Amino acid sequence: MIFRKFLTGILLIGLTVIVSAYLAGRFTALDVNITDLAILTLCFTLISLVMIVIFIKGLSKEPENQTIYSLAALGVKIFLEMALALVWLIIAKKTGVVSVVLFFVLYLAISLYSIFFILKTLKKKSL
Repeated sequence: MIFRKFLTGILLIGLTVIVSAYLAGRFTALDVNITDLAILTLCFTLISLVMIVIFIKGLSKEPENQTIYSLAALGVKIFLEMALALVWLIIAKKTGVVSVVLFFVLYLAISLYSIFFILKTLKKKSL
């Protein structure tokens, strides 16, 4: 149940960002590459799904292990996002203004949703 709710929220955020970027590119002079945006959205979604799987697995463990799973989930998320930033911005050389802004908008939107989801879940079931 928790996973389905998280997946629905992440997919809605990704769809909203893709549609708004498409509309911004269509009605303004911005050169938004929808393929790049779709790849970034997919990567951030997969990273968040890995994080939430680790977090949910930790919820079923004993209370002293739940904290370690929660911290591990956030650590894995940060590490994978740093690796994605390295690949996207340095190796793939996606350093245009629009590409960098889209990267950080997706990073911020999905990270905030993930953290608020974890906090809301922990509020219902404390460690």
